[in-house]
Amino acid sequence: MSKLKKTVIYVDGFNLYYGCLKGTPYRWLDLFKLSKLLLPSHDILQIKYFTALVTARPSNPDQATRQQTYLRALQTIPNLQIIYGHFLSHEITMPLAPPRSGQVKVIKTEEKGSDVNIAVHLVADGFRNAYDAAVIVSNDSDLLPPIKFVKEELGKLVGILNPQKHPSVVLANTAHFVKNIRPNVLKNSQFPASLSDSKGVFSKPTQW
Repeated sequence: MSKLKKTVIYVDGFNLYYGCLKGTPYRWLDLFKLSKLLLPSHDILQIKYFTALVTARPSNPDQATRQQTYLRALQTIPNLQIIYGHFLSHEITMPLAPPRSGQVKVIKTEEKGSDVNIAVHLVADGFRNAYDAAVIVSNDSDLLPPIKFVKEELGKLVGILNPQKHPSVVLANTAHFVKNIRPNVLKNSQFPASLSDSKGVFSKPTQW
């Protein structure tokens, strides 16, 4: 029997959400189940989930509460670590869509820090020999330099679990393998409707 590959999973939370979860019934996603279904020959030692805390908006007042509930669910997974970035908001001027003309000022909010955090953890864990294989759940081509480094300089196996419709060409050409995250895998990787932790029993958000 072949030895399972010692593996750490690096999850770009927002790339995953906007790539294949938003607007679907699969947002109550168990990342360990997902990893085991897609990586049966890997020994999943740790999952690192990179995200930022959202704030409630008038158009979506329960957004922050739903996120906190999901983060609580993730923390029931042994050896899962959550690493936080932050949101940066600034005012920009954008053109109005035709047939209207002119410009309007809007507040643009961007998630910052996750790509840098993933890069730092990926390289640092590689130097510490924390894994034989690193698997990145993202389609962000900004992660190409650290992926190339751990592959070419540290000699590690690197894989991509792609949440987007089409994989990044540069990531696909660099990684040892790419697997697309398909709806049937998401469907079979859900948490139970109710979970429990040290604080008690909690459930999947009803309006999610």
